[in-house]
Amino acid sequence: MASRKMTKAEIIERIHQESDINRGEIHQVIDNLFEILKDGLGKDQVIELRGFGTFEIRTRKGRERARNPKTGEIVPVETHGVAVFRPGKELKHIAWPLRK
Repeated sequence: MASRKMTKAEIIERIHQESDINRGEIHQVIDNLFEILKDGLGKDQVIELRGFGTFEIRTRKGRERARNPKTGEIVPVETHGVAVFRPGKELKHIAWPLRK
């Protein structure tokens, strides 16, 4: 059975095998893409990649009584943002039937 995890290096290698682009250029493009995504999310932008999905920051409400899972200690948690991904229609049709 194939591994369920794919690394950035494996993605770079696969693109390299399927194109005439060298690994260094592919690596730079992917790094630039991630930086643009992080920058946009940091500016509270919604990033929509049609046919793939949408990345956005959602506000998670703080709580007075959260529990530290490691120590069991009760700690307060402030309101904070979390990055979320919503898959697009095409991705849902490809990926989710496989999860059953």
